[in-house]
Amino acid sequence: MNKTILTFAMVSALVLTSCTETAQQENTEVTSTSEPVMENESQTTTTDVIKTTSTDKDGKTLDLAVDPATGIATVNFNGETIELKQEKSASGTWYKNDNYELRGKGNDLTLTKDGKVVFEHIDDMSNVEAKNDKGDVLTLNFNNTAGTVKAYLNGGEQIDLKEEKAASGIWYKNDHYELSGKGDNYELKKDGTTVFKN
Repeated sequence: MNKTILTFAMVSALVLTSCTETAQQENTEVTSTSEPVMENESQTTTTDVIKTTSTDKDGKTLDLAVDPATGIATVNFNGETIELKQEKSASGTWYKNDNYELRGKGNDLTLTKDGKVVFEHIDDMSNVEAKNDKGDVLTLNFNNTAGTVKAYLNGGEQIDLKEEKAASGIWYKNDHYELSGKGDNYELKKDGTTVFKN
């Protein structure tokens, strides 16, 4: 009888030990497989490719896709796909490979092949400074290519406005501001109230 109790106790101890080890192994496996999945998910959600299309004065287009995570720019130009690597630049952007070089600042882009310019896009920009009798100064930086203007009243905050269709003259607006003008006369309104007029 003592042998039976002793045998039963030993078998029970072995079963309990093996169940505990199996549970610990299962927990370890779940933990180790869940960590890389979380890392991969965060890596895929942080990569955003920036795509733009530019046109030069001759009507040629250049499609550009930049992946900030890898520092690779892919250019589609004249039916050719060109991959360029990011280089350090004092200002603006700079990408190149053995034959091509792409430089840019703002919306302006220049693509060269073996040192010769094959594509160039430069935004049509104009700057205006208007003054009224009260001494107020309205500075306007127009990007005629993009149809936008950056306005500064008395050197204050930057007001970004988009071009709208106007019967005559100019008309730009955003959610709060509206700029209209004809010739050298401009009016800037904020929420319907005129804040500058010359």
